[in-house]
Amino acid sequence: MNYYDPNVALDLIRQINPVSVSESHQTLARIVTEMHDKPPAADRHFEVLEAARTSIAFVQEALARRYADHPLPPESEEETTLRRVVKLWRDLANSYALIAQRDAAQQSLGAQRATLMQRRLHYAGLTLLEYFRAHRAVPAGLWLDFHAGYSVAEQQGVARTRVADPLNEVWKAQSSVEAYVAVLLVDLANPFGRSQREFDWVCRWAQRFAPYCALHLPQDGEKPGTYALDLSRDHGLRPLATLQASPHLRRFDGTRLAGQIQAVLTQFKQGVTPSSLGLGDDCTTESGGRLLLSLYRPWGLASAGRRYTRRSSHGRLELCADWESIGFFVLGKPFESPRQSIFNPVQTDIAMLTFGARADEVPQEEDMKRIAIERGYIPQMWDIVDQSVGGFRLQCQPRGQRLEHHQLVGIRPPDGEHYLLAHISWLMYRPDGIMELGVHTLPGLPEGVAVRLVGLHSNTRDPFKLGFLLPAVPALKAAPSLIVPGGWYQAQRIVELKVGDKVMQARLTKLATRGSNFDRVEFTTIGPA
Repeated sequence: MNYYDPNVALDLIRQINPVSVSESHQTLARIVTEMHDKPPAADRHFEVLEAARTSIAFVQEALARRYADHPLPPESEEETTLRRVVKLWRDLANSYALIAQRDAAQQSLGAQRATLMQRRLHYAGLTLLEYFRAHRAVPAGLWLDFHAGYSVAEQQGVARTRVADPLNEVWKAQSSVEAYVAVLLVDLANPFGRSQREFDWVCRWAQRFAPYCALHLPQDGEKPGTYALDLSRDHGLRPLATLQASPHLRRFDGTRLAGQIQAVLTQFKQGVTPSSLGLGDDCTTESGGRLLLSLYRPWGLASAGRRYTRRSSHGRLELCADWESIGFFVLGKPFESPRQSIFNPVQTDIAMLTFGARADEVPQEEDMKRIAIERGYIPQMWDIVDQSVGGFRLQCQPRGQRLEHHQLVGIRPPDGEHYLLAHISWLMYRPDGIMELGVHTLPGLPEGVAVRLVGLHSNTRDPFKLGFLLPAVPALKAAPSLIVPGGWYQAQRIVELKVGDKVMQARLTKLATRGSNFDRVEFTTIGPA
C-alpha cells in the first residue's frame, strides 16, 4: 500500500479506530514517515498532516500513559514505547520543516507560512516534553533542533503571528513564539521533580500562560538573575550571568505573567474554581494553588539563585527508601507497635519530648546486621556528586528500589553516625542507565515514635504506626515537626503520640511539607481530652 499517496493516506486517517491504539499508531507513523521520504506536492503533504493531527495526539497520549507514572529506566519494557512516541513527534516536526523548505520556491502555501513554523515548533517541543515526562535526560542536539525552528520563524518575520490550533486547550490558537515559550516554561518548572499529575498541569498551564511572556534582545544593565537563552547552545533558559555575550542571546520576560499568576491566586482565595480559569477540571484549588505558587518565581520573576551554595563532593552515602527500614536505622531496632497506651493525665508541653533520645536496649552491631538481612533492610550506596547545606545530588544504578518524587527516604552521609530524613526533590535517568536524584534533607536529628489517630474515625484499638519527630532548628527557622503517614494531616486533628515511656496527645496545626508518602506537620502538645 502506498502510504505516501495523499488520497490513500486520507482514506486511512478517516478509518482510524481509536480503540486499537497500537495498530492506529503504526498506521499513522507509517504515513508520516513514508510521506517524508517520498513527499508529494507541498500543499497535499500539508493537507494530510493537518488531517492526522487529532488522531496522532490521541494515540500518542495513550502510548505515553504506559510509562508516565514512574521514571522510565533505559532498557526497560517500555523503552520501545518511548522511542516510538519520540520518533513520531520528531518526524512530524521534520515533515513540517520539509514542507516549508520545499514550498519556498513554489509559494503554494504562502498564506500558511506562519502555521508551518508554529507546527514545527509545537512538535519539536513535544519531543523535549516526552523526555521530561519519562524522567530521562534530554539527548544531545534536541534543544538545538528546537532553537533552530524558532530562529527560522524569527528570520521569516512570522514568530508572533497567531494561527488556529484546535489542539491548544485554552486559546485554540498559538503563535510560534508562544509554542516556543510554552516549552521553556515547562523546563523552568523543575519537570524532573514533578509527579505525572503535576507535570500534566504544568504543560497545560504553560500553554495557558505563554501569551503573557516575551523574548527580547538583552539590554545593558540587565539583572544577573534574569533568564535568557543562547539559540546556538544545546540547553534551555539559564541565568543571564552564566551566559557569554552573543548575538544569539534572547532575554526571557515574564513580567506580565507574574501579574497573571497573582491575579489567579487572588481569585482562588475568592472561591473561583480552577476550571473556570482555564486550569483544568482535574485541578483542585488547594493543589493547584500550591503548585502555581511554586511557579511564581521561576515563571514570573527571575532566577533566585541557590539558597545554599553547592560544592563538589566525593564519597558514598547510604540511602533506604522503605518506611519500615528508615525506622529501623533511626531507632536502631525494628519498630514494634505498643500494645496499649495509658494517657498521661498531667498537662504536657513540647518541652517534655525527648528529642534525639535513643532506646536503652538496642541490638548489638552484629545483631543489627543479622536483623537487617533477615528483614531486607539493606540500604543502597549512592555516589555523592555535590552537596549543600540543604541536601545532596546523588547518582547510582538503582537495584530493586522504587523511588518517586517527594518520597521520604533515610540517608546516612559518609561523615555521619546517625540516619537523617530527607525527601526526593527530583530524579531522572541518564542514557547510560544511571539515575541522578536530588534529596532535600529535613532539619534536625530524627527520633522514631509511635503515632495513631484520635477522633471520630479512629478506634482506641487501632495499632500505632511508625512516625518520626524532628526538633526545632533555630538556625534554619525550623519549628519542631512530626512526620506521619501520607494523608494524615487535617487542621486541628488530634494524634496520640508515644515517645519512649511518655504518652501524650498532639494537635496538628500546620502542614509544613506534603510528600508522596508522608506529611510533615507542626503541632502543639495538649492534655487529656
